[in-house]
Amino acid sequence: MQHTFYKYQGTGNDFVMIDNRQQNFDKNNTKRIAFLCDRRFGIGADGLILLEDHPDYDFKMVYYNSDGNQSSMCGNGGRCLVAFARQLGVITEKAVFEAIDGLHYANIEGDIVTLQMQDVNAVEKYDTHVFLDTGSPHHVQFEDHIQTFDIKTEGARIRYGAPYNEAGSNVNFVKKLTDDTFRVRTYERGVEDETLSCGTGVTAVAIAMHALGETQKTKVNLNVEGGALQVCFDVQNSSYSNVWLIGAAKFVFEGVI
Repeated sequence: MQHTFYKYQGTGNDFVMIDNRQQNFDKNNTKRIAFLCDRRFGIGADGLILLEDHPDYDFKMVYYNSDGNQSSMCGNGGRCLVAFARQLGVITEKAVFEAIDGLHYANIEGDIVTLQMQDVNAVEKYDTHVFLDTGSPHHVQFEDHIQTFDIKTEGARIRYGAPYNEAGSNVNFVKKLTDDTFRVRTYERGVEDETLSCGTGVTAVAIAMHALGETQKTKVNLNVEGGALQVCFDVQNSSYSNVWLIGAAKFVFEGVI
């Protein structure tokens, strides 16, 4: 079966986009999805996203990791899907859509997409790291030698180790640059490798850095391998609300496979 696809990327986090409003894509064929994401035999992407109709909102987001399995929320994927929805004429400047973790609001102006993320009411602090859920689970720890650090090896060790085990966690390594700017590299579960950017990951890092007292700012700059993102939020009584992920989402190409 042939599929028309669209390729988008947000700070190097890349996705295969498919318009599934007619429900003609086989969502149960994990091997097919993994093939489409394969960088040598398929199109190549960190994940695949279906845009579907929703009875009450602008659209629905269905997200798959590159291993072919449906996964938790992807922030950069959500931003790219908003840009895709605009290209399809589903929205113009604003969007409300449903993802696996609930409703998301978004604005788009040029290439810049501002996406509202879920509230965070719990930040678990440990001696060596912080753990929190920003729509996807995230382990956050400092790493001074972040440029030369073996992200894949150490990320995999943490991702599969206790207490995460089979369910796993995304793993973020952080270096503080200034009071409001941090360098981030992320190992993503489901991709099982480092990605150039992770939207829920930088959201987790921004909130974790504030919770640890590493920044007093409520608008934080995150430098990732694929570019730069911003996260802003409100905080009250250690709870984080009105959380927004901000950055570019760009169309790359389209084709038929």
